[in-house]
Amino acid sequence: MKSLPHISGLLTVVALSAALIGCEQAPPPRFGLNPVVMVNNEISPEYQQEIANVLAAMFGTPDAPYALPESGLNQQRLTLAAGAAWSDKQGVDRGLYRKHCVHCHGINGDGRGPTARFLNPYPRDYRQGVFKFKTTYNPAKPTNGDLRRVLNNGVPGTSMPSFSLLTESELDALLEYVKYLSIRGEMETQLSQYVYDELGEAEKEDANGDPVLDDDGNPVMERPPLDPATNAEQAEVVKELLANVLGPWQEANDQVINPAEEGLPADNRTPEEIGESIAKGRELFFGTKANCFTCHGPTGLGDGQQNDFDIWAKEQNTFDIANKDLAESIKSQHKAIAALVREGKDVAEDEATLEGDEARLALREPIAHEFYPIRNAIPRNLRKGVYRGGRRRLDIYCRIAAGIAGTPMPGVGAAGPGAQGTLSEEEIWNIVDYVLNLPYEPASNPQPALPWNSDQIAN
Repeated sequence: MKSLPHISGLLTVVALSAALIGCEQAPPPRFGLNPVVMVNNEISPEYQQEIANVLAAMFGTPDAPYALPESGLNQQRLTLAAGAAWSDKQGVDRGLYRKHCVHCHGINGDGRGPTARFLNPYPRDYRQGVFKFKTTYNPAKPTNGDLRRVLNNGVPGTSMPSFSLLTESELDALLEYVKYLSIRGEMETQLSQYVYDELGEAEKEDANGDPVLDDDGNPVMERPPLDPATNAEQAEVVKELLANVLGPWQEANDQVINPAEEGLPADNRTPEEIGESIAKGRELFFGTKANCFTCHGPTGLGDGQQNDFDIWAKEQNTFDIANKDLAESIKSQHKAIAALVREGKDVAEDEATLEGDEARLALREPIAHEFYPIRNAIPRNLRKGVYRGGRRRLDIYCRIAAGIAGTPMPGVGAAGPGAQGTLSEEEIWNIVDYVLNLPYEPASNPQPALPWNSDQIAN
């Protein structure tokens, strides 16, 4: 990475309030950059503005989104979902995302809408392109069918409601807009990483490749702008970055988990056959091969390991830890400089380092103050019979086989088409039978709940 210029301030493009100021209407909302990504990559204000400009040219605005032809997104559906909520003369509802979703998921799709702080779990942040409940392998994107299923059914046990009363065209529009927000967020991360890795201030060189010096003999620094509209090389880079983002979305249908038909449990199984499968599933659940009890606990109440985080919380936790480490380093530097001063030593270089670290901390602390309280990823209480990803046998099969993307829940099936899993398909179906039976298992079967987890179990 080339050295970036000294950071004197953080430029974050934020979504503006839709309130009226005096008698004038506020400006239309704008997409904001991800401040955590910008600060972690030490993206200067100038580069932040240029990243915002590139994203605006590629994706448009919240009121006027643009479907790039290569994205496969449907412009008509995006237009129906975007903008302010209103109904036209034909009674067609428009601005569907702002009407139904923005209060939880936010203008940016960052899960930071006005009601988000009060919800448990927090609304999904789409910008990383990670979705929990799908029928594809763990690293893959969800299919349109997966996203539509969540819209239709909601997510039981959370504040995500069912939107099954909406029309087919309205559901299609919302589905398209969620994909749009996710693709835009992933592209923002790609551009930020490109700026971090390849751009930044560098010594200016003359035609012979020698450094250009100022009047004092110091190298003249220059900052190559991020402007793919005029820079052909950058245009190719942006095209490649976009392809990296779009590829997994376009390949999602090829990543669907399809259990072998000959292995599907028959609908007409006898009680004895079901009981035999449940017994095998119970043995696997509490055995070291599947190892389900490590997290879901010896009771299935989610009373196992509870000190891990999902990827969204990990991002925040990592940021918080870095802030604390930086603050401690600054304290140590103050003490060290004071000691050097008492010894009569030159501290100019040490003070310059301290000044830079204090500037970095000054940028990071306001962002950390905006974080919601961090929450651990608590394993599911399987005795409630509430399955967030759906209660179809196939839904539970996919959760067990592929795990739950973005969470500590691992998969025990194949990692991709043609791969070999830890468990066979038959064994996964056995665990499905046991999980579905857990709410009805006699109370004398499980071990008692661990007392030190009782507060979490009650939740």
